[in-house]
Amino acid sequence: MSWLILTLAGILEIAWAVGLKATAGFSKPWAVTFTLGALVASLGLLSIAMRDLPVGTAYAVWTGIGAVGTALFGIAVYGEPATTGRIVSLLLILCGVAGLKLTSHV
Repeated sequence: MSWLILTLAGILEIAWAVGLKATAGFSKPWAVTFTLGALVASLGLLSIAMRDLPVGTAYAVWTGIGAVGTALFGIAVYGEPATTGRIVSLLLILCGVAGLKLTSHV
């Protein structure tokens, strides 16, 4: 169950990271509210997942999900470049996240 909670926390990390762009420098109240809500929920779920998972593993997986998801969102929605170097780098992050999951004893 901790891994599912951690995955949801990572998805919410993507939401608040993307939400930061939508706030336009915190000038759009609805976007600020969404972003802060996603941030609090993400951190709360991360904290719950850390009850059972090692802190280093949980934090690395959480940030990995957020980094990869946010970068892919930027490519898909904002037209950011999908260069070979970026894609390979994202795949390396995914390999690291998968490796942490596979070597975890929880």
